[in-house]
Amino acid sequence: MTKLFKIRRLLSSVLHKYNYSTAAKSMPTVKINSTEFISDDYTNVTPKIISYLGRNLHLQNDNPLSIVRQRIVQYFYKSFTHRGKPTFSVYDNLSPIVSTKQNFDDLLIPVDHPSRAKSDCYYINKDMLLRAHMTAHQSELLRSGLNNFLMIGDVYRRDEIDSTHFPVFHQLDVVRSQRKEQLFPNHPDLDIFEPTFDKERPHLFTNTITDPTKQSCHTLEATKLMEAQLKNHLIGLVQVLFGDDIKYRWVDAYFPFTHPSWELEIYYENNWLEVLGCGIVRNEILANAGPNNTIAYAFGLGLERLAMALYKIPDIRLMWSQDSGFLTQFQNKELNAKITYKPVSVYPQCTNDISFWLPENITIDTFMSNDFYDLVRDIGGDIIEQVKLKDKFIHPKTKKHSLCFSIVYRHLERTLTQAEVNKIHKDIENAIVSAFNVVIR
Repeated sequence: MTKLFKIRRLLSSVLHKYNYSTAAKSMPTVKINSTEFISDDYTNVTPKIISYLGRNLHLQNDNPLSIVRQRIVQYFYKSFTHRGKPTFSVYDNLSPIVSTKQNFDDLLIPVDHPSRAKSDCYYINKDMLLRAHMTAHQSELLRSGLNNFLMIGDVYRRDEIDSTHFPVFHQLDVVRSQRKEQLFPNHPDLDIFEPTFDKERPHLFTNTITDPTKQSCHTLEATKLMEAQLKNHLIGLVQVLFGDDIKYRWVDAYFPFTHPSWELEIYYENNWLEVLGCGIVRNEILANAGPNNTIAYAFGLGLERLAMALYKIPDIRLMWSQDSGFLTQFQNKELNAKITYKPVSVYPQCTNDISFWLPENITIDTFMSNDFYDLVRDIGGDIIEQVKLKDKFIHPKTKKHSLCFSIVYRHLERTLTQAEVNKIHKDIENAIVSAFNVVIR
């Protein structure tokens, strides 16, 4: 190799590295937990939402979410054992940053499903997002060889703002799978799969869900036995949580990743309250994850919904409170103790309205309310108790579209003055003018 050629190759290498690093530095990024992610037109995660990562309320002993988590885990540990050891393993510290493949594709969620929309999810970029459900980890745990496991953690969804909705909440998901000999220990003549299903080449079989009672690959006996086990286990769970006398009912449901599917509702404070969704795992998910010799059920529930019902907590924001008056009510208590939350004090609300004309290319039907809610929460933080759409208006002459929202401000730990609320409200007005090109009325 000539000296000149060596110099040229070295210079080319240096220029390539320089150009690459310069290009990378010039691209906008999002920093999450010391990791830089390239952002794009899908990016909608906000600094406020990122600030919630790592709080892990479900692992903080004095938090009601942790108490509910421990009670459910304890129920599964006691209900399922093998040779004196728990059958289920627990995963409660999985990273909330997942790929779109994990969150959607692995779970057979169609590309046009509304749950993929930017208005519903917090995207880091088009390939990565903050998980919208704990089920996002199901396939990776199945691929690792696990059969029975619980997944617990924080999940992120864009939503309205009121006392029962928050952009971060906590889910507990469970998967239980069984082989033929486990499901039918005394009936070797029975099988999980229909005779037409080739267990050695499952991908050659087109599994359908047109039959409301079962997937086409499964025998009716296997599906019905799994359904009976699933429902008995979940009835036992809600009885442990709410008492043996709790009234319940099953409602047929649809989820892309299970079939058949159901929701369990309990009769609570004179209303039917949905507490979880469940079903028989789609066989395609199991086949893609590894050996296709099992049938599985799965369910998922929200810890906040259960905690608020069990302990009479009126506002979901209280789960994030650091106030000792809140936390001490749950300290050093027996797991199954009956606890009724008592307000430390009641601070008054402050309500301000905000009205604005939309740009000509946006209508009241195409305006993305969740974008507006995120911006309000970014500026107002956790003192935003509720945002309600108060009025829609189309000017009869100009045909301009207008929206009016009421923003309810309330601090959980002190009284807000109207002056400080007015300042925050003005900051919100300025921000939406800049972000959405609206005109304040």
